[in-house]
Amino acid sequence: MAEDTSPTRKFAAFMLREQKDKPPQAALEEIALQDLPAESVLVRVAYSSLNHKDGLAITGRAPIVRRFPMVAGIDLAGEVVQSESARFAPGDHVLVNGYGLSERHWGGYAQFARVRDSFLLKLPSGLDGFQAMAFGTAGYTAALCVLALEAGGVAPDQGPILVTGASGGVGSVAVQLLAQRGFAVTASSGSPEAAARLKKWGAQEVCARAELAEPGPPLASERWAGVVDSVGSQILANAIAQTRYGGAVAVCGLAAGSDLPLTVLPLILRGVRIQGVDSVMAPMAVREQAWALLAEAAPKMAFDQFAVSHGLADLPRLAEQILAGEVVGRVVIDVNKDA
Repeated sequence: MAEDTSPTRKFAAFMLREQKDKPPQAALEEIALQDLPAESVLVRVAYSSLNHKDGLAITGRAPIVRRFPMVAGIDLAGEVVQSESARFAPGDHVLVNGYGLSERHWGGYAQFARVRDSFLLKLPSGLDGFQAMAFGTAGYTAALCVLALEAGGVAPDQGPILVTGASGGVGSVAVQLLAQRGFAVTASSGSPEAAARLKKWGAQEVCARAELAEPGPPLASERWAGVVDSVGSQILANAIAQTRYGGAVAVCGLAAGSDLPLTVLPLILRGVRIQGVDSVMAPMAVREQAWALLAEAAPKMAFDQFAVSHGLADLPRLAEQILAGEVVGRVVIDVNKDA
């Protein structure tokens, strides 16, 4: 039976609508295909995911959304049903993350999306849509961090890697990717009950967030050959101060704050390198490399242990939970669940 792509076809979408002097109105609505932006590829969405940025957008606690109304969700995986692009044809399985989805472009929390063809990536062989969004933007960011460490010359025989925010989305994937690639991983987490799970995922040691949370010396004892940090602020400053000579620190988040109370001493006395990692506007060649790494890792990933599925109706509650640090692992949004 042919897909109904008539302009009046209705479907579920989680919309953010502007309210004067208030956070945006966030609600599950029914909209039509004709309401979607005029982009070149129509995708039947299967899955999206929940990320810290999604929590900020839905609650309005940060000015993530630049245009209203907006379909929330910074990533998606699905199947092409219509295409005006020579690069994609109906039946292609695709994914997209970043590029301003849920900021300036309508995002993945809907059963259909029209997407600019330059944003789309064909789903790598070996990954299905659920797995792609179990990784999602957080897992893709973790892969970028691993690639950044390796490009910086960090190798498994140089010492342990610290992963901060290890029970969160980026951290939970980073722990597994690094362990698969032979690194000794120390996982830092503020969730005491997550320790057993982190060790199952491949962490050799688990340290409490409190060990890194208080101000420390500008140059501490050398511990880490590399760091993957999604937290920022004092925890990142301490991690850098503890990084070994010639080590590298991949920085991708600010869950604890955007400040960095740091001196230059680790940089000029130990040659520590800080590599910023941007997931939003990374070039397509870099994206392809990161997703290839994830596809390679997928057969050994314990998806059933670190990823859970929820429907669109659960998003308001989930947004509050991820901002409160109550989400462990990854949340996949099944846009057709209970629809």
